[in-house]
Amino acid sequence: MRRTTLVTAVAAGIAGALTLTACGGGGGTTSSADSGEVTFWDTSGPNESPVFAKIAQDCATKGGYKVKTETVAFDQALNNYKTAAQGGQGPDVFRAEVAWVPQLAKLGYVMDLSGTDLAKDTSDFLETPLGSTKYDGKAYGVPQVTDSLALFYNKKKLADAGVQPPKTWEEVKAAAAKLGGEKTIFINNDAYYALPFIYGAGGDLVDADAKKIVVNSAQNVKALETAKGLLDAKAASTALDPANSYNNMQAAFSGGEVAMVINGPWSVADYLKGTAFTDKANLGIAPVPGETAGKGSAPVGGHDYVIRQGTKAKDSSQKLIACMSSTESQVQVAKELGLLPTRKSAYENADVKANPVVSAFQPVVTAAHARPWIPEGGQLFDPLKIAYADVLAGKKEPKAALDEVAKAYKDQVVTEYSIG
Repeated sequence: MRRTTLVTAVAAGIAGALTLTACGGGGGTTSSADSGEVTFWDTSGPNESPVFAKIAQDCATKGGYKVKTETVAFDQALNNYKTAAQGGQGPDVFRAEVAWVPQLAKLGYVMDLSGTDLAKDTSDFLETPLGSTKYDGKAYGVPQVTDSLALFYNKKKLADAGVQPPKTWEEVKAAAAKLGGEKTIFINNDAYYALPFIYGAGGDLVDADAKKIVVNSAQNVKALETAKGLLDAKAASTALDPANSYNNMQAAFSGGEVAMVINGPWSVADYLKGTAFTDKANLGIAPVPGETAGKGSAPVGGHDYVIRQGTKAKDSSQKLIACMSSTESQVQVAKELGLLPTRKSAYENADVKANPVVSAFQPVVTAAHARPWIPEGGQLFDPLKIAYADVLAGKKEPKAALDEVAKAYKDQVVTEYSIG
């Protein structure tokens, strides 16, 4: 899948939303009145959906119920789900991006799982992904996969230049003389990709506990100055058009035009199709650089399973989620797709340990920075996306741009928060 600004999913229209893949049942987009049939909306991309559909069908076969998997475009899934749930329809089980769970819980569109078997013993789940399933002290989801951002690098390019994977942004800048200047690293100007700079500098977007807006802090100003400084030093490149930034980054790295990018595990399948990585061993993965060595920090992403409030397939839905989030299923996902498990036990599997992507990302996820698990979490990205792109393009200074973001948060997103 492609990780884009999360609020794109909120704003997207519902036309042309669904690409349906039937598994164990016919088409349609509403949950069945038969409590033994589960409709599952899968929001993964074409590289992943066949695997999730097969696991869902295997779970249903073993569990004695039916499942119908419908693959829904990620950037339209949240809006589609909310529209359907408003009318008491939609899927029984939904693969929700982690930022969507508290929003859907607040709206009353997903079932409180606190009193179910799904919430009885969660000790095997990684703490930060598990945190994304909670709202107002209750459990509303089960972690499916987790992710974060890491530094991807072309091993041959770095080796030929005598450069080690950089641990700091200054090392990135220093390596530029040997790696072709602007061809050293591509910086995606989307808001999610600003977070490694922000978290690595000790900043954040909001302080949810204190109900404060901190996006325009001194740490964040320095973070954006660091990102812009790489461009000014001709040590990095970016896209002038924010809408094409991700695709431009993917093409540049896959084709061997740039030596490094920052991205998540979902991107590996696409990279391995590129000319630069016909030899899979040429793809290197390391933690994102930081202001100082070993202090890089990336955001936590991923997806959770939720059950629609009012479903008529409540019991079967719980059985499906229990099976699809089991250690066995997570091991299969990690082996076949290189996606990161949310269960500690899955990482102990020999095949998972042998997967180079999972093993490279495990320390990244362990050290990753939790995003604010608030209903408005996804809405924090749109103002930041505009500001970050403007800063990288040289249209605005970091302090002025972030002050505008803070005002937008106060006026439109977390109106009860103070600007800290």
